[in-house]
Amino acid sequence: MGNRLSKIATRTGDDGTTGLGDGSRTAKDSLRIAAIGDVDELNSHIGVLLTETLPDGVRAALTAIQHDLFDLGGELCIPGYTMVTTAHVLRLDQWLADYNAGLPRLAEFILPGGSRAAAQAHICRTVARRAERSIVALGRAEAIGEAPRQYVNRLSDLLFVLARVLNRVDGGTDVLWKRDEHTPT
Repeated sequence: MGNRLSKIATRTGDDGTTGLGDGSRTAKDSLRIAAIGDVDELNSHIGVLLTETLPDGVRAALTAIQHDLFDLGGELCIPGYTMVTTAHVLRLDQWLADYNAGLPRLAEFILPGGSRAAAQAHICRTVARRAERSIVALGRAEAIGEAPRQYVNRLSDLLFVLARVLNRVDGGTDVLWKRDEHTPT
């Protein structure tokens, strides 16, 4: 691979615009750039999660997801271009089914927390939901494919399940919401 970025500070964005992958320019506060930024932030948070001690299968899935999110950012950066497909969504569906099958049924809502890795997975989950909202907003303003929206929706679900899995790695459990226990009297 050649030198893709030899100059980082181009100063072309000093006017409040940024370049898209097709060569066009758009405002840095546009819906498209917000969606790209949220996907990028999600990818960064997954990078933090990957610094934790994780089961090999979880590590492999999260690494693949990081590559998918980079592709998704590329797709969002080039209007009309497709990189994330139904096959990506189906892979998430399979991981979701596989990991969820080994978990006990939920009896109550879960609070974000438990182990450090699980807490980070919950942060990733909430950032994924924000990325999903940004992609939905972009899709209302411009034509984009369905797969990107479906992908981040499913990814958020998977991250919830992975948080539960990670809480059990060393024999821990979920942190359950206790409806009446903390209500002021």
